[in-house]
Amino acid sequence: MHSPLVGKRIVVTRPAAQSASFCAELELRGAIAVPFPAIRIEASGEAELLRTAIAGLRGFDWIVFTSVNGVEHAWEHVAEPLPPALRVAAIGPATARALQDRSVVPDFMPGEFRAERLAQGMGPVQGQCILLARAQGARRTLVDMLRERGARVEEVPAYRTVRNMPSASAFAAIKRGVDAITFTSSSTATHFAALVPERNSAAIACIGPVTAKTARDLGYSVDMVAEEYTMRGLLNTLEDYFRAQ
Repeated sequence: MHSPLVGKRIVVTRPAAQSASFCAELELRGAIAVPFPAIRIEASGEAELLRTAIAGLRGFDWIVFTSVNGVEHAWEHVAEPLPPALRVAAIGPATARALQDRSVVPDFMPGEFRAERLAQGMGPVQGQCILLARAQGARRTLVDMLRERGARVEEVPAYRTVRNMPSASAFAAIKRGVDAITFTSSSTATHFAALVPERNSAAIACIGPVTAKTARDLGYSVDMVAEEYTMRGLLNTLEDYFRAQ
């Protein structure tokens, strides 16, 4: 079937190391992927805290991962199999796959890939000790909800997201004109807005409602929000949007 994305110039704001597969999927559908890595992922600078937390996993009831990046940075300090009694939660399928690649099957993944659903779906957590290895400066929602339900939460920064400086050719590609800009996290929206303050007529596509709220707060008119908060869901949403135009 002829894809509605044929000839469409789609900006991809994910980190360069994580954008290749999405760009390839766009190009398979005839789109022109415009890589513009607005962010990059770095170690948090709190490696000793993370190392100590991972070494003490037997003292936790749960370890919770809210991104692939959290899994990757935590595993730099995992020297032995996880304790058998430790339960593992993953926020979505990409994070779950990252764990499965390391021979860990998550005990829980919410049907809706949001922190609120993750906290609600973990069952009774009164008195339980939960390790949360995630981005430095991440939203407080998950921590607050778990603590409100009586859990003891240790939050350890596994990595940090910082502004990247794309190449001059990436800026030039946007200046020539694009059809859509994709935001896959609040940080991609925030840093793209700082890098490219001029607004244009490109459609704005967000991976989920949290990212969409950030984009709106930045002054963007959000044209589409993926119903499934995954890269596949974002791709489908782009196709549906341009099919309807």
